[in-house]
Amino acid sequence: MKAFGFLSFGHYAPQGYDAKAMLQQAVELGVGADEIGVNGAYFRVHHFARQAAAPMPLLSAIAARTKGIEVGTGVIDMRYENPLHLAEEAAALDLLSDGRVALGVSRGSPEPALRGWEAFGYTGSTDPRGADIARPKFDRFMDAVRGVPLADADPAQFGPGQKLSVEPHSPSLERHIWWGAGTRDTAEWAARQGVNLMSSTLLTEATGQAFADLQAEQIDRYRAAWKEAGHDWTPRVSVSRSVFPIMNAQDQMYFGLRSGENADQIGVIDGFRSTFGKTHAAEPDELVRQLEEDAAVMSADTLMLTIPAQLGVEYNLHLLESFANHVAPELGWEPNSDGPVTGYEL
Repeated sequence: MKAFGFLSFGHYAPQGYDAKAMLQQAVELGVGADEIGVNGAYFRVHHFARQAAAPMPLLSAIAARTKGIEVGTGVIDMRYENPLHLAEEAAALDLLSDGRVALGVSRGSPEPALRGWEAFGYTGSTDPRGADIARPKFDRFMDAVRGVPLADADPAQFGPGQKLSVEPHSPSLERHIWWGAGTRDTAEWAARQGVNLMSSTLLTEATGQAFADLQAEQIDRYRAAWKEAGHDWTPRVSVSRSVFPIMNAQDQMYFGLRSGENADQIGVIDGFRSTFGKTHAAEPDELVRQLEEDAAVMSADTLMLTIPAQLGVEYNLHLLESFANHVAPELGWEPNSDGPVTGYEL
C-alpha cells in the first residue's frame, strides 16, 4: 500500500442534514483531508436515492480548493450516462485539476429505481440488470477519452469525409479511468481494456476463500492479463475497507462493538452469491497487524477507507488523521505531498 483515501457514500436525510449540507460537508472534508496528506477523495454515485449523484460539480469544487488530493468516484453507473457527455466533463475536470482524477466507472450496483436508467432515457436493454447497455457505453466513452473521431463533420465547414473528436481532450485522462470489478473475470476484462482496477469490500462471487485472498487473486489475475495485453504503462489498483482506529472513548462508543464483526460474510446481492469483507475496528497496533495480513491491501497501491458520512466533517477528519498518524506509515504510506500516486511495477 502506497496511498489511502476516503470513500463517501454521501448519505443525507431530513432528520439529519439535507443535500446542500451533505455536499458542502463533502467539500470541507476534501479540503481537510488534503491538508492531512490524504491521497484521495472518492464518492459513490447513486440515483433516485438520498445520496450523492452527478459527481462532477462536487469533484470540481474539491479540486478547486485543494492542491494534492486526488478526486474521483467509486463508481459512476454507466447505465445512466451519456458516454460522450461524460467524456467531455471528465476531460475538463482532468485539465482543471492538473490530472488529479481517479474516475471509477462500472455497470453499477442495484439501484432503488426499477430499471431507473430508462427514466434517464436509455432504453433498449433486454437484461434486467442493464449490463447489455453498460459495456457498449463504456467502449464509446473510452473512444471519446482517447480522442477517437466519432462525429461526422459538417462538410460545408470542413470539406467531405471529415470526422470530429470530443473536446476538450485531456491526454492524461485515459490513465485516470478505473473499472469497478466485482469478479476475477471482470478484472481480467478491465486489464484488457487498458484501465485501472477498482475493487471494493464486495465481490459478487463466493468460492470459500477468505475475502482478502479472493481479492488478492483478483488483483494477480488483473496484473497478469495487463502484462499479456502489452500495455505500455503501469496501472493502479485500489481496494476498499471499513477501518476505524479506536483512539478515544468516542471512537469506542461508535465502533467498539464492530470489533466483533471482524469476519467475512456471505450473502446475495443483485442475484449473485457474494463475499463481503470484514470490518476492522481496533487500536492502531492491532489495525496494522490486521492490514499487514490482508493480502489484497498489501498488493494494492491505494486503500479506500469507507467513512460514516453522517458523523460530520470534524469526526471524519479525526478518523483520517488517526489513520494517517498511527496506521498508514507502518503500511508504506506516501502522503500526497510526495506527488501523484503510481502503481506497482509489474
